[in-house]
Amino acid sequence: MFFLIKTFGCQMNIVDSQIVAAILTKNGFSETSDINEADIILFNTCSVRDKAEQTLFKTLRYVKSLGNSKRRIVGILGCVAQRMKSSLLENDIVDFVVGPDSYRKLPSIINEALKDLKGSYTDFDYLESYSDIVPKYNNEISAYIPISRGCDNICSYCIVPYTRGPQKDRDVNSIIKEFENLSKKGYKEVTLLGENVNLYKYKSENGQKYDFADLLDILSNIDSRIRLRFISSYPKNFTDKLINIIVKHDNICNHLHLPLQSGSDRILKLMNRHYDSSEYVSLVEKIKKTIPKCEISTDIITGFCSEEDIDHRKTMELIHQCRFSQIFSFIYSVREGTYSAKFLEDNVPLEIKTNRLNEIVDLQHSISLEDNKKCINKLFEVLVEGHSKKDSNKLFGRTSGNKVVVIGNSTGSVKIGDFINVIITDCTSATLFGNKI
Repeated sequence: MFFLIKTFGCQMNIVDSQIVAAILTKNGFSETSDINEADIILFNTCSVRDKAEQTLFKTLRYVKSLGNSKRRIVGILGCVAQRMKSSLLENDIVDFVVGPDSYRKLPSIINEALKDLKGSYTDFDYLESYSDIVPKYNNEISAYIPISRGCDNICSYCIVPYTRGPQKDRDVNSIIKEFENLSKKGYKEVTLLGENVNLYKYKSENGQKYDFADLLDILSNIDSRIRLRFISSYPKNFTDKLINIIVKHDNICNHLHLPLQSGSDRILKLMNRHYDSSEYVSLVEKIKKTIPKCEISTDIITGFCSEEDIDHRKTMELIHQCRFSQIFSFIYSVREGTYSAKFLEDNVPLEIKTNRLNEIVDLQHSISLEDNKKCINKLFEVLVEGHSKKDSNKLFGRTSGNKVVVIGNSTGSVKIGDFINVIITDCTSATLFGNKI
């Protein structure tokens, strides 16, 4: 039987889909990218933001429109399955829902669905880390390695602790083994994943303790040819030890993602973020002083409960001050079951939320354009990742600082997966353009 997985949302969902693909393939199922060929269609969707959920339901309606010429098993995986549970089963097109900790049960769940038995498997397994499963990676150049699952930071707006449970840190030896396997296969870049990677802790059977800086140090020494990235980091837990490890190893990328969410201390307190704006700015200044070429990206939520113009202005001021390389900005949407949904009022009109979001986007556009112009005539090492979407005759890749580069004079001698030196000749706010030298 053929299965197809549609993934919406974050990098953790992408990895979960790779794990699901590995489990099903091992149990005799075959993967397909053709929805008309698929006997089993699985939707793996993030529940952090409303947009991903709306995309899911739109796609479900499309699947339903395909008709009944072929019996298809349809399942919902991931955080949406954990959050919405039985309400999803009320939809005639859904045969089962499976939460993030129950993927090992999928083969038997599918077999039950084939017998027209609907089921919901959304229980938490506080020991599940899928450490022994090698994911079915999407390419041969870059890969994600999850080092933890779940989160202990109960931010008032966030559904993750309720859909993925508390933080479960993976056995350090299984992480090392997976990294070594990727090294042997010639992978060029690995991203370590977790809802809060810098709170990673593991104690081995012999009593040896490891934190995230230790893990990063070990992996960097295994294969210095592999670029190492990690997401996401919680600002409160970003230690001097971790900064020093990044400085120590050239193969740890000069790019950090530090979610801010708001520049207003009042809003940060309502969000239960456990730091204030001055602490955040001090951390950014320390990182940029210690790692001068480091690019810092962030997340910002606009229009959070009771946000006023003064709160928004403080966020804008902090963006000016920190000069982020990229901002992932979102309009606040209520997530049922969170603290803010229960106890705070979503009282900022959508029009105001949208206007504030647009102001943030416009400001970041100008900052990015100014900073990218400073890259012109400078040399960067670029990992070639594929062909440009706008011009298949050109290649694109990324710098260590995560800047996207389109290479204009690439020749047949350059292959996807190569590291090449590129001189920058032009830019937009989002992209650098250059030539191989």
